[in-house]
Amino acid sequence: MLLTLAAGSLTRRLAANGEAGLNLLDVPRIAIEQLQLRGLNVPASLLAGWSVKDLDRLRDQADKAGCPCLVLVEDTPLAFADPDESVRDAAGERVKRVAVAANRLGCNAIAIQCDAADTDEAFELTAMELREVMPDVERHELNLLLGSNAGLTLNPDRLTDLIKRVGGFRIGSLPDFQHAAASGDAVAALRKLAPYAGAVHATILGFDKKGVHKSYSLEECVTAIRSVGFVNTLAIDFTGDDDPMETIERARSVLQQAIDAYEG
Repeated sequence: MLLTLAAGSLTRRLAANGEAGLNLLDVPRIAIEQLQLRGLNVPASLLAGWSVKDLDRLRDQADKAGCPCLVLVEDTPLAFADPDESVRDAAGERVKRVAVAANRLGCNAIAIQCDAADTDEAFELTAMELREVMPDVERHELNLLLGSNAGLTLNPDRLTDLIKRVGGFRIGSLPDFQHAAASGDAVAALRKLAPYAGAVHATILGFDKKGVHKSYSLEECVTAIRSVGFVNTLAIDFTGDDDPMETIERARSVLQQAIDAYEG
């Protein structure tokens, strides 16, 4: 299982123009040289206003560093179940635009969240809209990964049911440790979602003075996904307020030890 970086972890260290700090173009080099992480999941919000030339530059930098862009993550949940057809159409168009950018970056997947109530009507509408965008995703040789979100996809069973309803080989899940823990049973949630996962986000909240991760056990989460055969990429996604570099390095050490302990 390969440890990678969710590039949003370094958002506070990035400057929009690169003059007051790091630029997103620096992240592939930092990820592999300083953090020893071998791939990037990139939030689409960091690419706002970027041109095709800019995307090509990021891909070139990632390839040069040996730290490829793997997943392009749409930050804003998309309203596939909105009563207004124009809103649903806009959600579909957004997926298509993200797919174009992901293809340019050399990603193998895009990830989205669904903004929908947990009702049967919303379930059917969301499944229908997702089926309609899948040909565009597949045309770019990408996978579509669904993340957990409040409402329809908060419950792991509902999320897996939605994946099954859409169907096909190029749709899966993007579980994350924090949403899994919020379900009340992180281990059970991850065991349900990991078999469908194209990647997993190891959400890092920070560590206490004893070096123990806050709120949930990283070791238990790693064991949960490995126990159901997950061997794809595990992206460190730091969302806390501590120094990101130091915390990411600590998380990498804890996660790698957990992986090695399971496999050993």
